[in-house]
Amino acid sequence: MSRVLIQNGTIVNADSTVKADLLIVGAVIKEVRAGIPASAAGTVVDASGLLVLPGGIDAHTHLDMPFGGTKSADDFETGTRAAAIGGTTTIVDFAIQARGTKMRAALDTWWKKAEGKACIDYGLHMIVTDLPDAGLEDMDDMVREGVASFKLFMAYPNVLMVDDATIFKAMRQSAKNGALICMHAENGSVIDVIVQQALAEGKTAPIYHALTRPTAAEAEAVHRAIAMAEMAGVPVYIVHLSSEDALNQVREARDRGLPAFAETCPQYLLLSLEDNMIDKGWEGAKYVFTPPLREKRNQPKLWQGLRKDHLQVVSTDHCPFCFEDQKALGKDDFTKIPNGGPGIENRLQLLHHHGVGQGNFSINRFVELVSTAPARIFGMYPRKGVLAAGSDADLVLWDPGADHTISAATHHMRVDYSMFEGFKVKGNARDVYSRGELIVSGGEFIGKPGRGEYLRREARGGAWK
Repeated sequence: MSRVLIQNGTIVNADSTVKADLLIVGAVIKEVRAGIPASAAGTVVDASGLLVLPGGIDAHTHLDMPFGGTKSADDFETGTRAAAIGGTTTIVDFAIQARGTKMRAALDTWWKKAEGKACIDYGLHMIVTDLPDAGLEDMDDMVREGVASFKLFMAYPNVLMVDDATIFKAMRQSAKNGALICMHAENGSVIDVIVQQALAEGKTAPIYHALTRPTAAEAEAVHRAIAMAEMAGVPVYIVHLSSEDALNQVREARDRGLPAFAETCPQYLLLSLEDNMIDKGWEGAKYVFTPPLREKRNQPKLWQGLRKDHLQVVSTDHCPFCFEDQKALGKDDFTKIPNGGPGIENRLQLLHHHGVGQGNFSINRFVELVSTAPARIFGMYPRKGVLAAGSDADLVLWDPGADHTISAATHHMRVDYSMFEGFKVKGNARDVYSRGELIVSGGEFIGKPGRGEYLRREARGGAWK
């Protein structure tokens, strides 16, 4: 069994920062303390000047995902490789139940997508599109398989959207089985009316994707999702929250003591309607995802939400489509542009630079947002999300002084553009370990596709505590 000693680094957890050594034996962390002798290990790594962080956990990715006649450009091999290079050692992807089928079929399909390809460990959420009464037992079956969370959509009528009764039934079932309900919160029916009007007026350019999805439609749906969760007596998790209006709903619920949780994504913190969509013409298609980019004035409020724990997690919603051929499907109609953007590789770089580096929050809060909170909320803690004896040896040797310029020319995601092209960041992953195995060395991926394992997550995770 391999024994690796990481010496002279600064061990950073969500609740502590200490100068200490860390001993890995096999796949797990054996001990963390100062002064572990070199004789305790076969391999000694000098981490002087480096931060030793728990591996990042991206709780919102869409790899090999079918969408509107195409599929997301990264599969489980290219997507998880890019994640690893960026310091992420665990993802939670989304399996999609096809209408009229059992959830088990979707789970089997997504396991096959990952088999022989995943470079890092992965869990799965289940997207529920159909919930007959018999389907409620389906949910219990998924929980037994370690699918401890379900996502329902209040947007995309006739594709993914379900009605309030279905959402409420799912929530009541989760009260029994301990799963967590994740909500895509936008009022899809109202948005659809606005979209049809825009098309009738000949407004087909990418910018209209954003202009037909007002923040009020997001805020209203967040409010409704939280109200239904309160009636069902369960926690709720709002995915990819993008605006101050929506954030206010979460904050007010949390102030009342409700177990309401929410994530945001780097694109909402750093990109805006003004900078990336207005006057950009077809180029704006690169930034067509849902919820859309918002006006810049929302950004300081989202950063404040991260500081004050009104927002608990930063995920990517990584769902890449190539600009040249895939985004082009919507050249004459913004509703046909595949929704999504790439980001799985850059999350830690961007948040470290703009969060820690710009004084928005501490290095400990950074670890909380990108690793510990998602591990807790989604039933993976303390196996994942912390550097402690007995935890998986998923860790990143992070160089806080490394300079890096983000670019499609050098990134490892299988997509022909970057949403953050030309962004200069300070701080980057040097070496990455997954279950004790060195899979990224000096920024280069040296692991093997297929080594990633499916994670059976526990019900009644941190959102229930």
